[in-house]
Amino acid sequence: MSNNHSTKFVPLIIAISLIVGLIFGSFFANHFTGNRLSIINTSSNKLNDLLHIIDDQYVDKINISNLVEKAMPQILSELDPHSSYVSAKDVENEMQDLKGSFSGIGVVFTIYNDTARIVRVIKGGPSEEVGLQAGDKIVSVDGKNFVGEKLTNEYAMKHLKGPKSSKVVVGIKRIGEPKMLSYTITRGDVPVKSITATYMLDNTTGYIQISSFGDTTYPELLVALAKLNHEGFEKLIIDLRGNRGGFMAPAIRMANEFLPKDRLIVYTQGRKSPRQEYSSDGRGSYQNIPLIVLVDETSASASEIFSAAIQDNDRGTIVGRRTFGKGLVQEPIQFPDGSLLRLTIARYYSASGRCLQKPYVQGEGNDYQMDLVKRAQNGEYISQDSIHFKGKKYKTRLGRIVYSEGGVMPDYFVPEDTTGVTSYYIQAMNQGLLAKYSFIYVDSNRETLHKHENWEETVKYLKKSDLPYKFAAYAAKNGLKQRNNLLRKSYDLIQSTLITLILEDYYDPETRIMYNNLTDPNIKQANKLFAEEKSFPHAPENPTPAKAKKHE
Repeated sequence: MSNNHSTKFVPLIIAISLIVGLIFGSFFANHFTGNRLSIINTSSNKLNDLLHIIDDQYVDKINISNLVEKAMPQILSELDPHSSYVSAKDVENEMQDLKGSFSGIGVVFTIYNDTARIVRVIKGGPSEEVGLQAGDKIVSVDGKNFVGEKLTNEYAMKHLKGPKSSKVVVGIKRIGEPKMLSYTITRGDVPVKSITATYMLDNTTGYIQISSFGDTTYPELLVALAKLNHEGFEKLIIDLRGNRGGFMAPAIRMANEFLPKDRLIVYTQGRKSPRQEYSSDGRGSYQNIPLIVLVDETSASASEIFSAAIQDNDRGTIVGRRTFGKGLVQEPIQFPDGSLLRLTIARYYSASGRCLQKPYVQGEGNDYQMDLVKRAQNGEYISQDSIHFKGKKYKTRLGRIVYSEGGVMPDYFVPEDTTGVTSYYIQAMNQGLLAKYSFIYVDSNRETLHKHENWEETVKYLKKSDLPYKFAAYAAKNGLKQRNNLLRKSYDLIQSTLITLILEDYYDPETRIMYNNLTDPNIKQANKLFAEEKSFPHAPENPTPAKAKKHE
């Protein structure tokens, strides 16, 4: 019976594959005349006949469009881990971080007890203009109830976002106001910043944290550098930890700001993509400033392009942990229905000639995605000796050894700080209880928090509030048993995590980063290197001159 059950789906699976083949063939035939796939052209009549046969004679009624939507990601997963398909309904959400803005009302919200609650009003956005406030509850949209089990993040985004200049009426419940308030908001461009923090760590050290590489990243960088320049910075830390990448062009332009003239930044090459080189033009305004770049295992793609360009040209020092290892270039291709194909068309290579793409097996995406977990299991995040490169050796401009196939290995390794990590803490994080409690705390204590002049005063107050035990009582009511021994071991970590989350909810992400950096071992290592004048790499003994290698 089991075999019969499996066999009856074979014709359907074959049909899906053939349908997808037809869709792809028709698309490329229509858009790339002169570069058609002969195998599709010679088979197109047969595939068209097959489609009619399925539609006319298959035992059940088949929605071909739905089948194609489900089959597309599966087909692409057989190519490589980064070729992907985005349905038309998801394109805007997928692209908003890269475009640098979206059209909406301009609030950060969370859904708590089946109600959308505003965590933060985005500065310069439409909601700030009409007077919405953090802590407001959105209870209706355009006269319809906006609460209950139907309220999901997707549902909320669908109703709050909309075309620019369109209007939406929101009903607001506000603490201290007996009646519901009504606001008519004209949707507008809401900025999505890729630079999360820009400030002076001390009198001479500037700090910039970049969360992604999108259309606005390079202009944002110039503004950030101008701000730091006005404040007198003499050395710079660029933080790319957690930056999963984005567009390649902003990373190239960013590297150009720091490199002397005629230094190779990156080059790309693929089966149908001739080698294309990108080099510095010598117009960068910060070619001589001491520079340190922070990376970790989630720094990927464009982050690695920038980091490798700095490392291979011996322009600055890389600090942290080995990066993700993505060296494949995707080209976005739009379908007529608005859906998007991201097809890998080339690999990129750093100035030394290395490709940073970590090994993968076609069709085995699950193993690829588990790589970061395997690194953790192997102890790589806490011990540099646990890192084993399988790639080839290359040399930087000064002759320092670097490796391919596995990301950028930092010049100075900083282990992950696991102090205070217990099973209790891990459960609290994984279940989202720490984040939920932080939101509740802010929402219930806004008047008290308003009394503090700045975030430093807020931190002092929070450290006296015994937050970990208050959290433990909340967590116990929500399914996480209080374990006092583990709680004591994790006390400082839980307190720090809660303060971090509270600061972000009440102030903004930059404030959270400023607080975290006070005790960050990566920042301490960077400051030590600056003090020892080691931000500029030195040539090893008896260096061998390095040239970029050409890959065919």
